[in-house]
Amino acid sequence: MNTAQNIGIIFYQNLGKLFYAIAASDKVVRKSEYDSLRKIVKTEWLKVDDIEDEFGVDASFQIEIVFDWLDHEELSAEDCFTQFETFFKEHQSLFTDRLKQLIWTTSNAIAGAFSGKNKSELMMLGRLKLIFEKQ
Repeated sequence: MNTAQNIGIIFYQNLGKLFYAIAASDKVVRKSEYDSLRKIVKTEWLKVDDIEDEFGVDASFQIEIVFDWLDHEELSAEDCFTQFETFFKEHQSLFTDRLKQLIWTTSNAIAGAFSGKNKSELMMLGRLKLIFEKQ
């Protein structure tokens, strides 16, 4: 696996952390949030690039894999958000305006998947918006 592939996989893994952080910000990840994420991965994220993992699977599926694992392990939404933020700051060149818009759209869809956005999800979205604007 070359360096670009490896960074691409890590990129998608960090998106999984971000999307999990938004879904878990209220301490509960609901089926509708999973469903929203899966739908957007299949309809939007698979189109982003041609990076594959070591098994020949589209790397964008790392978003779902990491999201599922984090939920299974019940990791802290705050820790996951912080890890995404650190990755973003260290690899800002990967985050084109188009990708930031897709990340924002995905984040909003997850947050709104279960009876609208609650306070903790809105706060997490606000933090994401600030990170993107500081760039």
